[in-house]
Amino acid sequence: MALADHLRELRNRLVKSVLAIVLFTIVAAFFHKQLMNFLLAPLPNCSFADAATKEHGTCAVSATIGLLTPFTLTLKVCLTAGVVAAVPVWLYQLWCFVAPGLHRHERRYSLGFLAAGTPLFLAGATFAYLILPTTARMLVSFTPTEVTPIMPAEDYLDIATRMVVVFGLAFEFPLLLVMLNFGGVLSGKRLRGWWRGMVMGITVFAAFATPSADPLSMLALAAPIWALYFLAVGIALLNDRRRARRNPDAGLSDEEASHLDLSIEEVGAAEAVEATPSPIASAPVPAARHEQMDDIT
Repeated sequence: MALADHLRELRNRLVKSVLAIVLFTIVAAFFHKQLMNFLLAPLPNCSFADAATKEHGTCAVSATIGLLTPFTLTLKVCLTAGVVAAVPVWLYQLWCFVAPGLHRHERRYSLGFLAAGTPLFLAGATFAYLILPTTARMLVSFTPTEVTPIMPAEDYLDIATRMVVVFGLAFEFPLLLVMLNFGGVLSGKRLRGWWRGMVMGITVFAAFATPSADPLSMLALAAPIWALYFLAVGIALLNDRRRARRNPDAGLSDEEASHLDLSIEEVGAAEAVEATPSPIASAPVPAARHEQMDDIT
């Protein structure tokens, strides 16, 4: 395919993915109140009296500020729900865009990527939702004694939606490494040698990707990705070992020559071969034909 054809194919896949997200977003709009209550459930909410007296520092008063805030919150929550619900669709579109350039065995691996990518994304989103209560309580606990904690709902929902999407995408990273190993791009030995840089890079990514500045949320995002990374390294090493048993030259680089068997083998005894019968002599060439041949030459 030409470059323009690839760009048109990419455009078509993106349009289908966006349409799926829009469709699920419209469906989620009918349940926007239930979704917002679901996301606000981990928030330690209390009344003004509780926040100012005995419950100070453990809960906050949630409120909305501005006339358009409820509408923008509804759009944000519904769009996040649409992205999460359409995960199988846009992962499938990604696979359809890449699959024509793959070999048959690589297509089988990409189907495994599609089968494992959806549960991993949902697991990351679920994990983000589970740590929201601890994150909210820890952030509220820093409220000064003379201050009544009032938490704008838009701030909390912004943190919640971003954490759900970021955690879901971050959980896809180890799966990408496994797919690169199965495709022959990265070896398990190289991935194992990168573990220090990977741990540091994952930590830095978690620090910037986590909406809140608390170290608990950063470690909550980094620790599962660390575990998934080392699991990906183990799978890559096992795959390299399996590949080496089938093909001893599988681990060689492009500049390295394969092993040649230069051992000397014993030569067997000579075998008798019947002689080929002599060809039948052709008829003599007439003298007139000789003259014509001389003229041609």
